[in-house]
Amino acid sequence: MSIHEECGVFGVMAGQPEDVAGIVYSGLYALQHRGQESCGIVVNDDGVFVSHKDTGLVGEIFSSSILHSFPKGTMAVGHTRYGTTGGTNRNNCQPIEVNHQKGHMALAHNGNLSNAAELRSALEMNGAIFHTTSDTETIAYIVTQERLNAPSIEEALSRAMNRLDGAYSLVLMSPQKLICARDPHGFRPLCYGQAQDGTWIIASESCALHAVGASMIRDVEPGEILIFSKSGVQSRREHCGKEQPRHCIFEYIYFARPDSVLDGISVHIARIHAGECLAKSHPVEADIVIGVPDSGLDAALGFSRASGIPYGIGLIKNKYIGRTFIAPDHRLDQVKIKLSAIGDVVRKKRVVLIDDSIVRGTTSGRIVELLREAGAKEIHMRISSPPFLHPCYYGTDIDSREHLIACRHTVDEIAGIIGADTLGYLPVEELCALVGKNVYCHACFTGKYPTAIPADTRKDRFERRLSE
Repeated sequence: MSIHEECGVFGVMAGQPEDVAGIVYSGLYALQHRGQESCGIVVNDDGVFVSHKDTGLVGEIFSSSILHSFPKGTMAVGHTRYGTTGGTNRNNCQPIEVNHQKGHMALAHNGNLSNAAELRSALEMNGAIFHTTSDTETIAYIVTQERLNAPSIEEALSRAMNRLDGAYSLVLMSPQKLICARDPHGFRPLCYGQAQDGTWIIASESCALHAVGASMIRDVEPGEILIFSKSGVQSRREHCGKEQPRHCIFEYIYFARPDSVLDGISVHIARIHAGECLAKSHPVEADIVIGVPDSGLDAALGFSRASGIPYGIGLIKNKYIGRTFIAPDHRLDQVKIKLSAIGDVVRKKRVVLIDDSIVRGTTSGRIVELLREAGAKEIHMRISSPPFLHPCYYGTDIDSREHLIACRHTVDEIAGIIGADTLGYLPVEELCALVGKNVYCHACFTGKYPTAIPADTRKDRFERRLSE
């Protein structure tokens, strides 16, 4: 089992009508790692919204003919999704579009609301009818409610933020404005930049800015609302400073692309530091250090540098296998299809194997077995995060405690289960060394949640309720 994160969001505002759909397409391609279940684009053609959304990968959904069917426009928003709440179906595809008494709105959201169930129940009791099972529709309803009495869309969003708890980095498009906002804790990343022709770009990660030729200006601050319009860029900060920043530490360990910079911290450097900390806290005599592609590679390089053990490429990932892969025979080992060991690198060697996490242990065991079959003499597994002991309610698909192997077994027992000679996790107290400051959320490791724990903690809480 792999860890997944909810979404990637992207927005464009150009000075004159152009192929904004093509820009969003390139941006979503750069954010594909953040969500591989569905994607969508909404283009603003002089106040008329034109959209296309479906389940699948960006390159599968947006063929050349579909991209050319979009009109030129001055604004567009896009979304790529992995759902931690709500099923994988076309209804849950984003951006969500709303037609209301004061106009149109398209909304793309990354994160999970910790009070979504309560908000949704209250809305339904007042007659709201939901068409999706995602938190995003709840946000759209609340913003729309506030817009009916607010003088502007940005004021409506600000009022809505008073009612939202948990994680949300979002991009919102009205007929005249492009708006982005980040929750007061800043759980999920969000940044913006500008291309040479003046086009404004909003993205979940800086790597998507670079993919479309834009230079990063800065991260959106926790609690900040940015409004892009013909008159320029306006920042509203009434929600800034309401809460202590709590950026998700697992963005640096696993989610984000290594070439991204989140809140001023290089993801690549953070992972190097994780490997260095592992080498110091769990030293071992070995012949070679290898990483599990892709997020384990940088940490493996850091372990090698700190320990003096040579770094090597011992595992190769099949880059053409996505999450949509379906094995033709259930008896086939999907790990072997997605990964292969290089026998000449690991044969008769004492191997240090670096990975980002262990959830249930099944995948880790198969990777260890893969190296054993390739002739590795010893396998010492090192994990660049602490053990998962608690579920996440802020957009990370970390399951309930009964499914987390570290909740049921000691470190030595886990080593035996996965077949490793030794096992070592990154110590919790070393998390600060990754980013150099104590502004992160570590609830999945420590159980110290920055917000109230949701009353309904089921991952598919809306779907189950609809079927009951």
